[in-house]
Amino acid sequence: MKSLITSRERAAAIMVFLVALAVFPQFDQEFYTELVTRVMVLAIFAVSLDLLLGYTGLISFGHAAWFGIGGYVLALLGTKYQITNNLWLTLPAAMAITAVASFIVGLFVLRTRGMFFIMVTLAFAQIFYFLFHDVKALGGSSDGLNLRGKPTTEINGWVPFELTDTNTLYYFVMVLLVAVLLFMALLLRSPLGRALQGIRENEHRMAAIGFPVLRYKLAAFTLAGSLAGMAGHLYAVLSGGVNPELMSWHQSADVLLMVILGGMGQLWGGVIGAFSFVLLQEILSVMFKQWHLWLGTVIVLLVLFLPDGMISIFGRIKALARGRNP
Repeated sequence: MKSLITSRERAAAIMVFLVALAVFPQFDQEFYTELVTRVMVLAIFAVSLDLLLGYTGLISFGHAAWFGIGGYVLALLGTKYQITNNLWLTLPAAMAITAVASFIVGLFVLRTRGMFFIMVTLAFAQIFYFLFHDVKALGGSSDGLNLRGKPTTEINGWVPFELTDTNTLYYFVMVLLVAVLLFMALLLRSPLGRALQGIRENEHRMAAIGFPVLRYKLAAFTLAGSLAGMAGHLYAVLSGGVNPELMSWHQSADVLLMVILGGMGQLWGGVIGAFSFVLLQEILSVMFKQWHLWLGTVIVLLVLFLPDGMISIFGRIKALARGRNP
């Protein structure tokens, strides 16, 4: 469906959303501030998957592996081995390590396609899951690792802000979310982004005209893994610990649902999907005892009636207001 939303209307909606996010902590509701912080972290996670799913056409069912590894990097460096607990070192380390891990895995999995690709990504994710679950040197066990404290932001004796403050952590995550979205917007307008979208549309044609398809897909796979590692690191900071469940198959399924729910191949689709998914969970868990059943039912209905995702609802409302068939 062709979008009916103009650039000016889109920009206005984004501005309203960002202003609402910025003022939300001022209502002094610590529980909900932490909840929205978690949603923003999940939004970064969803945006990273959408780079594969929505823009490159790669359906990964093991994306949570990078999410979990990013969290474990912080726990291992800052708690288990006490190498460093400095945010400016642990966050880049989490992104670099997940980038290297996803690059190596990508060399193998990207030689498969379709259902085989889905199953191989799931298999690698399960390998990482049991590696961190069973190997004690990596903090293995179902309990995982608890952090000894929030990472410090010290720079040569100067501490610009403290992540122990709920509002400060909220704004830090918000800044990173906006930075990721700006980075994605620039990437998708670059030759690499255009090539990835071309691969999604017709991989064989892109290969026939001389594009190194495998290299482009490997770049997307590596970059998506690195961004997921960032999200995992932030999630560990927020929750105060990590466990192998962060890289389990159902974590991959949840973020996949977020992308589908929000709208695949849409810059803000992952953000809308993350907020919608968590909001549905919170509302239905209060209303119903068997809320998982109702959550599944609502998601099925939304996918049926909004196949382009929740992001398309704005265009449909505008079309209905104009008396047109959406």
